Amino acid sequence: MIVLGGGGGVCSWSGSVAMDPLDRVVKPKTKRAKRFLEKREPKLKENTKIAMLIKGGNANLRVTEVLKDIYAVKKPFAVLYRKKNITRPFEDQTSLEFFSKKSDCSLFLFGSHNKKRPNNLVIGRMFDYHILDMIELGVEKFVSLKDVKNSKCPEGTKPMLIFAGDMFDVNEEYRRLKSLLIDFFRGPTVPNIRLAGLEYVLHFTAVDGKIYMRSYKVLLKKSGCKIPRIELEEMGPSLDLVMRRTHLASDDLYKLSLKQPKALKVCALESMLLPDLYVETYSYILLFCEVSGATALLW
Repeated sequence: MIVLGGGGGVCSWSGSVAMDPLDRVVKPKTKRAKRFLEKREPKLKENTKIAMLIKGGNANLRVTEVLKDIYAVKKPFAVLYRKKNITRPFEDQTSLEFFSKKSDCSLFLFGSHNKKRPNNLVIGRMFDYHILDMIELGVEKFVSLKDVKNSKCPEGTKPMLIFAGDMFDVNEEYRRLKSLLIDFFRGPTVPNIRLAGLEYVLHFTAVDGKIYMRSYKVLLKKSGCKIPRIELEEMGPSLDLVMRRTHLASDDLYKLSLKQPKALKVCALESMLLPDLYVETYSYILLFCEVSGATALLW
């Protein structure tokens, strides 16, 4: 490093520059630390996205209850910060990026409250531990999980997401919000689905400048035939939201975040071009299960 002296002379200084502890190359000393670092390494098939829920320094009771209910819906793929954190995501993003790297979370929900923006939520996602998209929503009405006395779905239930309203297809901000909500609530990727597992519905409606979020439990009733009769029972939480500020990634950065590695595309192509022998063997197993009277729940 070169420094100009007070008399105009030049003097050299060979000091070390401070480095962020999270950016240093860490060599694991134990097997547990090695497994921890391997989980964070890049993978062809990424892990289920984890969301961090952060309470602002001036969050009120309503915002705190909203964060707790969203955490109950997202568990076990969520981290709830119980202490207040004084930060403003739209002015300074370094705190969120630090927490993202520390907790290995790519999604976040930040709650705050003030006179200018009461009952405020900021939902967003990260790309390479930096803010990609961020949308501010105001809570106008809220019904908690505990206010609805119906039965609830088990923890970790994968929801079915339904979006109603032309705004989700016409307006760019609403289209990006739809993509963000899918990322936030989709849960783990599953290879197969069984009918009894379809028991949780999240419904989002965009109309008249507002977004209505409703949660339902699916009830399978007897119908007298093979296909059951379906009823929806509201279970909470329910939110009436209004969109405020937005911070959206540029088109180039957004396309870069959606880019998939070539190896993953090759694997997908190979799975489509399966040999006939595999199909015949799989059909034989299904036929054998039917003949022997066994239950053919192979997933």
